[in-house]
Amino acid sequence: MPRHMIIYVALLLAAGWTLTATAQTAPQTVTPQPAIAMHGTPKYGPDFTHFDYTNPAAPKGGTLRLSAEGTFDSLNPFIVKGSPAAGLSFLGTGLLYESLMDQSNDEPFSMYGVLAETIELPEDRSWVAFNLRPEAHWADGEPITAADVVWTFNIMTEKGTPFFKAYYNDVEKAEATSERRILFTFKHAGNTELPLIVSQMSVLPMHYWQKPGRDFATTSLEPPLGSGPYKIASAAAGRSIEYVRDPNWWGAKLPINSGRWNFDRVVYDYYRDSDVALEAFFAGEYDARQESVAKLWATAYDAPAVKDGRIIKAEIENQRPQGIQGFLYNIRRPVFKDRAVREALAYALDFEWSNKQFAFGSYKRSRSYFSNSDLEAKGLPSGRELEILEKFRGRLPAEVFTKEYAPPSTDGSGNNRTNLRKAVELLEAAGYKMGSDGVRKNEKTGQRLEFEIIDANPAFERWALPFIKNLERIGVKASFRVVDAAQYQNRMNDFDYDMTTGSFGESESPGNEQRDYWGSDKADAQGSRNYIGIKDPVIDELIEMIVQAKTREELVACTHALDRVLQWGYYMIPQWHHSAWRLAWWNKLEKPEKLSPISPGIVDTWWAKTKQ
Repeated sequence: MPRHMIIYVALLLAAGWTLTATAQTAPQTVTPQPAIAMHGTPKYGPDFTHFDYTNPAAPKGGTLRLSAEGTFDSLNPFIVKGSPAAGLSFLGTGLLYESLMDQSNDEPFSMYGVLAETIELPEDRSWVAFNLRPEAHWADGEPITAADVVWTFNIMTEKGTPFFKAYYNDVEKAEATSERRILFTFKHAGNTELPLIVSQMSVLPMHYWQKPGRDFATTSLEPPLGSGPYKIASAAAGRSIEYVRDPNWWGAKLPINSGRWNFDRVVYDYYRDSDVALEAFFAGEYDARQESVAKLWATAYDAPAVKDGRIIKAEIENQRPQGIQGFLYNIRRPVFKDRAVREALAYALDFEWSNKQFAFGSYKRSRSYFSNSDLEAKGLPSGRELEILEKFRGRLPAEVFTKEYAPPSTDGSGNNRTNLRKAVELLEAAGYKMGSDGVRKNEKTGQRLEFEIIDANPAFERWALPFIKNLERIGVKASFRVVDAAQYQNRMNDFDYDMTTGSFGESESPGNEQRDYWGSDKADAQGSRNYIGIKDPVIDELIEMIVQAKTREELVACTHALDRVLQWGYYMIPQWHHSAWRLAWWNKLEKPEKLSPISPGIVDTWWAKTKQ
């Protein structure tokens, strides 16, 4: 999965699949390459000097101060326990850690060597090998070796979050074939994305973590050892974390880093309240802000520093795939097991009215799990997508083949009676009758239609309350509760909630991460991202087809099919997306003339103005 999981082989065979090739026991010799693309060839050739969205002449120096909300109590982002501090990359290259390869942000999915000087990959992609750069070393001067990579892979899949075990599920083993060469052998050939996602793994120092008294699975505020452009200078739990440039960083002169990592210091200050954080920004307490609240963007940026130009405010369109955000049903709960109930409750959300009231009409209603991309299923299925779905006819809702999915809509006037009548019809047909206390109850099972919505962000309350009021009008009792960030994370890890607002980020090249989002074997795995609790063999098979896709065209068709099945499962009530960045920054910062279409890159591609 670019920046931004599975059926096992036995299940595939039982479902009638055949594997086109098996893992190689004695990998053949292939020509090492400095870069790899998911499909086709990388945009940047072996002699490239910098990414197009960076400025190789950007000066080094200065401090970048940013904000974070909530709290943190850990400097280990790779485990279930704790809330990690801002700036710690979970996957790939970042401030503190580097990966074998790093992704460019102006291609669908291409990886370029960082710790790895070259990659070896056979045509059937049944294995992958990486050759480390001899000059690569940890911040303490120790060389980075193949043993570090193997240890990292093993510890991530054994003691890391369930994500890693799912993400790397198809890796049979990792082994060091020399001091600087690592071979990953796969369980079967054909997983097109697997070599690339293996290259994304943040590599950790074995000698640091194996010292007596250190436990990888335990939270800690001791600054860990890395190999990236920065080291942690200080960390005060829940208050701030400061990164400082490593003057001995080995990767400073690599072309992939030209024009990147320009600040001497990067500091994240924590704020418990978004309103306080905004006022702190206007007061100059931090330097740049990406605004996520449409109402604030429209009404609150009238501070003197904005008016006189010291703060620059800009809305910049992007081509970033938006994935999906919505009110998530936890279908492990009896109240949400019935698909008809999930369909009915969606009619109580008057998005159009709320969008006008709370976001000045700036949001687009999401209808796809792959919004703002060519992966979105539209119209009726046809061509290769229809061919894929036909395999599952009889196991899917009839609407998959006969209707284009669209969430319920209104005229935005606030008069939602038509939709609420439709909701009542669906609930009545599903056997839910109004009780004497005003709450519907299933006549056969006794199940009451009542549930709690939880969130860690108070800003969602204004969106939830009108929804709850409409639910009350149709005999559904719901409540909204804000919990602190740590409690919220624990409840999400344990699937201890009825409904919440959640999002699933997507890239231009979906793959193995879909197993963690929707895979049956992750529905009961603590800490997985299958928050909804989906267990559907059809979805499992579609995920595997995406993972195995050999061409971009096949990937798109399989993703369209998955999108359509998820849409008609009514697993969430879709909310909205916004295909632009709302950015504000103090004019002491400068940015590249051309930003990437995927990320604004404030931390790694912007720089501080030189003093006049």
